[in-house]
Amino acid sequence: MSGRADSETPSEIAETGDEVAGEVAVESAGEDAVEGENAVEDAGGDAVEDADDPVQEARRARWAAAGTGGLLAFAGLAASVLRATDGAPALVAAAYALGAAVCAGAAVLGSRGRTRRALWLLVGGVMVMAFGDQFD
Repeated sequence: MSGRADSETPSEIAETGDEVAGEVAVESAGEDAVEGENAVEDAGGDAVEDADDPVQEARRARWAAAGTGGLLAFAGLAASVLRATDGAPALVAAAYALGAAVCAGAAVLGSRGRTRRALWLLVGGVMVMAFGDQFD
């Protein structure tokens, strides 16, 4: 809040603030009930959170970044080998190989939890492959 410490709140705002505070208290009590609905009981009967667990979300993000990076690296290497044996210019095969190397680096970063950097490396690697394909 901003303002002077010795200022008083006008009565209209104070009344509205009390109503809003009451609504917030009701909403927070309702959130506890919603959390109970999202919980799944395990074999011991304890409630386990399944969808809102930040550790699970981070693990899924790491697996997604590592898997996507590995898949794009494999596809880039395969395209590099095919272009090299096809008789395309060497620059095209080199661009695919370089893009595959960048995507492999993104897979490594993603597996270590650097998913934002991995995403940008994936974008960069695919752009290098696409740009290199334009020389064909």
